[in-house]
Amino acid sequence: MDNADLLKQLRIERHQREDHGSGPGRWPWVVGVVVVLLLLGGAGWMLLGHSTVVVQTAAAVSPTSDNEAGAVLQATGYVTARRQATVSAQITGTLTAVLIEEGDRVNKDQVLARLDDSAYKAALDTAVAQAAAGHALVAQFQSQLAQNLRDATREEGLAKQGLVSTQLAEQARTLADSTRAQLVSQQKTAISDDAQVVEAKVNFDYCVVRAPFDGVITTKDAQVGEIISPFSAGGGFTRTGIGTIVDMDSLEVDVDVNEAYIGRVKPNMPAEAVLDAYPDWKIPAHVIAIVPAADRGKATVKVRVALEHKDGRIVPDMGVRVSFLEVKPKAAAQLLKGALVPANAIVQREGRSVVFVVAGGKAQQRTVQPSAQDFGGLRLVPSAVNAGDNVVVSPPASLQNGSDVQTKTTTP
Repeated sequence: MDNADLLKQLRIERHQREDHGSGPGRWPWVVGVVVVLLLLGGAGWMLLGHSTVVVQTAAAVSPTSDNEAGAVLQATGYVTARRQATVSAQITGTLTAVLIEEGDRVNKDQVLARLDDSAYKAALDTAVAQAAAGHALVAQFQSQLAQNLRDATREEGLAKQGLVSTQLAEQARTLADSTRAQLVSQQKTAISDDAQVVEAKVNFDYCVVRAPFDGVITTKDAQVGEIISPFSAGGGFTRTGIGTIVDMDSLEVDVDVNEAYIGRVKPNMPAEAVLDAYPDWKIPAHVIAIVPAADRGKATVKVRVALEHKDGRIVPDMGVRVSFLEVKPKAAAQLLKGALVPANAIVQREGRSVVFVVAGGKAQQRTVQPSAQDFGGLRLVPSAVNAGDNVVVSPPASLQNGSDVQTKTTTP
């Protein structure tokens, strides 16, 4: 029975109105029928409004994800530092202070540690005192030589006048010559004493360990109270290093390329590096050199790759994948932000450009401002959509925000 039949039954004939116009018997029944009709209409509207809509979706992609299309070869390797050093003392001593921790940034000649310097300080003081005594003897011999020369001159004058014997004049001259020889010897000794002072001062300065270059401390290998030595000692009681310092500006990538494909790699060839820790971050790079040696066991050749952008997130020994490119990616492509979606995924709703993103079985309407540039049937959406989101392709007019959807995926 349809709505027309129900309305026909509700009609009241003239004779019925005349016979029963004053009676209340049929009005409750009429009101009940109207209520039932309203309920049925509301239920139908609810069912039609919330019916599942079958839609086709495509995944939004990163605007730079197509850079690998020009890759002629891919290889894996690790981040390495061309400049790093295990810092140690040049003398054997006990650590009295260790002024570094892992992760600290240090500058060249910055103090990293101190050794017990009491013995070296005493040796320096002794050398300084000995040098001072040597110079005092030099001054004494200089004064004595000057007196002996005057005496020799006087005796020689008297000998010419016959007042003294020639032998006395010769003895005075011999004494002056002997004093001159002693002076020269003492001057050599004073030079040696000065050299010992320099040596003692160098050893004393070795008690302070300084950074050889700017860098970052990656390991701390010794503690206060331990004995450190530049020489390896048995028993495990002597440390040979205080810590390791790495020059982060010298970081590069070493990759192993299969020798069957090494002919595709050329010096200065553009490349792109992706760290395993940050798979969505593409770092511009280029080939530094191809190491002219092959690994017989792995049948690979090492290739050095320079990273063109330095960043604190890049640390030594990180795993990395390098794509060797035919041409260098355009700088503009590296600056694109947002996601690429199919052009037919963008529709107008109430005068605004919108995209429907499917999440949790429902359609979410998002207002976008797409760029005018076409990327091979794709449009750049700077915000509101992320790479990897499933967007509805050619959304039907019945699709609304919050609609239940059943998806079938396609490739953009």
